Amino acid sequence: MLLSFLSNIFSHLFFLFGYISNNNLFPEPLSKTEEEYYLRRYFEGSKEARDKLIEHNLRLVAHIAKKYSNNEQEMEEMISIGTIGLIKAINSFSSDKGFKISTYASKCVENEILMNIRATKKQKAEVSMNTVIGTDKDGNDMALVDTLDSDVKDTIDTIYNSIITDQIKKYINNKLPEREKYIMELRYGLNGNEQKTQQQIADELGISRSYVSRIETKVQNKLKKYIKWE
Repeated sequence: MLLSFLSNIFSHLFFLFGYISNNNLFPEPLSKTEEEYYLRRYFEGSKEARDKLIEHNLRLVAHIAKKYSNNEQEMEEMISIGTIGLIKAINSFSSDKGFKISTYASKCVENEILMNIRATKKQKAEVSMNTVIGTDKDGNDMALVDTLDSDVKDTIDTIYNSIITDQIKKYINNKLPEREKYIMELRYGLNGNEQKTQQQIADELGISRSYVSRIETKVQNKLKKYIKWE
């Protein structure tokens, strides 16, 4: 199964580089009617329809890849990486996703490129959405997140925040001593508890506010290490 998947990926990459080397334009995006037709056929099992959906979304890949490229060589590399994300998007897309196929594909392409950026720069520094990657026309610092289209940014932020929230809840529920767990549940309104201030928690437990603050800071540092490791 893995070999078949990789074979499909590379066949599309060769097709893609054919467009680049011949200086031809990428195919025009499908119209709404055409997209619905090929999606219907794809869900019925048509490989040809699947290939059409990939082929006519290559402009989307090129558009996203351009934001992360400074020269032609980087552009080709980002397009090849983004195309893998596109193929994954088409392979996993279903009508109940709740996204338009272009929105879903954008997220997958962007994620694939960002994962590659993180991997290649792992030895130098941790890459995040807030990493400064250059300056704008006014000389202000420009972060990676600033280069994303708002729709894509919102989608990625929503998914990222959901993952981080789940990791935090998992850690607090399963890893913390009972006292620290209870303080964090009250501090952030977790597990059905009402959110309270440090002073309110201190009054309830008969301890100082500064002690509650130290516990909160201690847990936050634990969470940072845990989430980074995850």
